[in-house]
This record gives sequence, structure tokens and C-alpha cells, in this order.
Amino acid sequence: MFKIGIDLGGTKIEAIILDSTLKEVFRKRINTEQEKGYEHILNNITSLYKECCKVIHEAEHTFGIGTPGSVSAKTGMLKNSNTVCLNGKPFLRDLEKSTGRKVAIENDANCFAMAEALNGAGKGKAMVFGVIMGTGCGGGIVYKGQVIPGLQSIAGEWGHTTIDYQNGPKCYCGKRGCVETFISGGGVEKRYEELTGEKKSLHEIISLYRTGNKDAGIIMQKFFEHFGVALSNVLAVIDPDIVVLGGGVSNIEELYTLGIEQVKKYHFNDELKTAIVKNTTGDSAGVIGAALIGT
Repeated sequence: MFKIGIDLGGTKIEAIILDSTLKEVFRKRINTEQEKGYEHILNNITSLYKECCKVIHEAEHTFGIGTPGSVSAKTGMLKNSNTVCLNGKPFLRDLEKSTGRKVAIENDANCFAMAEALNGAGKGKAMVFGVIMGTGCGGGIVYKGQVIPGLQSIAGEWGHTTIDYQNGPKCYCGKRGCVETFISGGGVEKRYEELTGEKKSLHEIISLYRTGNKDAGIIMQKFFEHFGVALSNVLAVIDPDIVVLGGGVSNIEELYTLGIEQVKKYHFNDELKTAIVKNTTGDSAGVIGAALIGT
């Protein structure tokens, strides 16, 4: 049986087809274009799914989708998505109507964690905490090969724990000082703009930092410290065997030296046993995880 997975991100939507041996047979990526609104995104996903069905000649398959946020058990509406046009919408119901079939839906960070736990850096580990540091900042927990979504489908959402609730930047969720506002790609860019009055991409800020630029140095020093504080909080609560970092921000190599040193500084133990590593499935993790959770 084939497995179709779709990963809905803030900037791209990606589809994949895996065969019964989990070998990739098809992949396609398109822009999310969230500025065009909810219906546009829904239509894009539906079109991608139908294209996948044609590729496998309508053969029997499972279908899963990974998305920022989760479906509210109370209202049936999507909530907590940093693709904000999806919030408050009956996304799962509308998607099942437009595709004509049941859809398994899971938080994108949970899909990432599942892919890394089963086929990536966390393979063989009992408890894996998967981190996405990209447009936003999310996390997912996999224990013995199963996603732990939690009672309210918010388990692992470390990006919306607060580390400066009084004076920190305002987050789209309505709180101040969320982890996401400090260590996501967009968060770093905004903190740099606040300090300098200049808009720079994360890549440009990192380049300036590595050449000794003072302002970039201030921003990155705080970035590593906030990373250490935030992740040490997670370790104190779930104490995973391994933390796997994903998303564009995970490509900052200094995270695995200076960042880990900050985790050790704030860690609630006399030694740091938890491995903190870069993902091995790359930016394919989310879409592979979506295929793996499909029904």
C-alpha cells in the first residue's frame, strides 16, 4: 500500500508518495502563498493530493497531513497555527470534503519527530524530542515509536512557553516573551531590526556575526542564551534520550557548540547526558512523517 503525505509549512507545501517499503516514488513542492488566504491554501493541498492519486493510478493508499497547530477537540477548528489564516477554520472538515476521503492530521513538529525517531537521528531511542526552529518554533514528542500529542494536542509546544512574560516581544498567540519570538528565524530577524533599525535575513545576520560584527554578535549571544534557557526547561520536564533539531535555524553550526554550552549552563543536573543533534532527514522530515501517520 502506498503512503501519501503532505507537509503544510509557512512558506511551502510539499507532497510525497512512499511505497510499501517506504521508498520515495514521487515528490512535489509548491509555495504556500498564505497571503492569498485560507481557500487558496486548501485548494493547493487538494490539487497536490489529487496529483499524487494520479501518479499511483488511484491505487490503495493512506493519507496524512502535517500542519502548524492542531485541531481543537472543542470546536473542530484549527488552532495555534503560525499560518494564521488557518486559525479558527474547519480545516480538517473542509479538507476531507474537498479530497473526498478521511485524512489523518498531525502537528508538523510531531511529524518531524516521528520521521527522526523511526528513520533518522533518533532511531533506536525510547524518547525523542523533535524540534523545529524555522519560521516558527515547535516541538514534538515520540515515545517508543508513537507520537505523544497530549490531552489537548499541545504536547511539545515549547515555542509558546514564555521566558520573559513581562518585557518580552509580543507573540502572535497573544502572550509576551514566547520562546518562538527569540529563537525562530523570524524572531532573530526582528530582534536584529529592533536593535539596528535595519532589516536583514537570518543568513545575513549569521554571516555578519561570523565576521565579528558587534550588533550581530549581541543578537546571536542572546540567541544562544535563550536557546539554552528554553531547552533546559524542556529537559527538566520530559528528560528525553535525544533532542533532534530541525528547520532552517538548525543549520547554524554554532548551536551544537555554543548553544549546547548554554543548555549545560541552565540544565537542572550536574551533567548533560541528553544528546542534542542535527536531524538526518533534512527538510524531508515533515513530509515523511506526514506519510507515516496517515490512515
